[in-house]
Amino acid sequence: MIIQRQQDVTRVVMEAFKNTQPPRLREILISLVEHLHAFAREVHLTEEEFEKAVQYIVRLGQKTDEKHNEVVLMSGSLGFSTLICLLNNGNNGQTETTANLLGPFWRMNSPRTESGGSIVRSPTPGPALFVNCWVKDRKGNPISDAEIDVWHSSPEGFYEQQDPKQAPMNLRGKFVTDGEGHFSFRSVKPAGYPIPIDGPVGDLVRATGRHNFRPAHLHFLIFKEGFKTLISQIYVNDDEKLETDVQFGVTRALVGNYVRHNGAEPTGDVQGEWYSLDQTFVMEPGKSRLPKPPIQ
Repeated sequence: MIIQRQQDVTRVVMEAFKNTQPPRLREILISLVEHLHAFAREVHLTEEEFEKAVQYIVRLGQKTDEKHNEVVLMSGSLGFSTLICLLNNGNNGQTETTANLLGPFWRMNSPRTESGGSIVRSPTPGPALFVNCWVKDRKGNPISDAEIDVWHSSPEGFYEQQDPKQAPMNLRGKFVTDGEGHFSFRSVKPAGYPIPIDGPVGDLVRATGRHNFRPAHLHFLIFKEGFKTLISQIYVNDDEKLETDVQFGVTRALVGNYVRHNGAEPTGDVQGEWYSLDQTFVMEPGKSRLPKPPIQ
């Protein structure tokens, strides 16, 4: 079909893509074309705006390297990452879920740590945090021998690869659940932190008049054969930016109860201010797989 006017373009492209294989790719491409073209018509996208958009996408790639993923950062800043997460977890978006964003800082090969051990691997001043977790299935049965990666920022708001003062793999650890589906660890209370705004994502943040901070949180990645890999973040309940997270990651189910204590911790080696967190994760049946690390 020869194109004669703008209304013809969408039909021509969709017709050209009708033999795409596999069928799922065909479904996605045709729907993408239909909605993308409809968007351009709805806002009457100008040639100048189109050129700027192309350059913006190019800059996303140019800003991405082995230590930083600007595309992941942009997806979160548009709320798209959270939408995809909620569509695919919690009974396909029908119920609350402990699933959340992977984020840009997960690394493979965190140090294996005995349950109850510390993931503080270099001097990291801040209030001590004692965490007890349970991993269960939908029926409430404990899941044993699940592998859990834990990682988080320091009380200054830096992940270890961002901060030369921290030892490699500081505030990271890998645990295994016991017969009760339980594991525990000691760390320090994390702080919220700003996302980088020296690239295209920063342009978006400034244009929308928003701050560029994430509320404090712990990251978890839970792997067990026969269950869908659970990626989660548990947010600190006293963080003032819970409702304005620049990455739109906070859901009601993921606001943890970080309890502040003042006095002696039961083990006897902490005095003064310290925190505790008890958290239960629910895994869904499904395919077990590890995501590709956003950074190396």
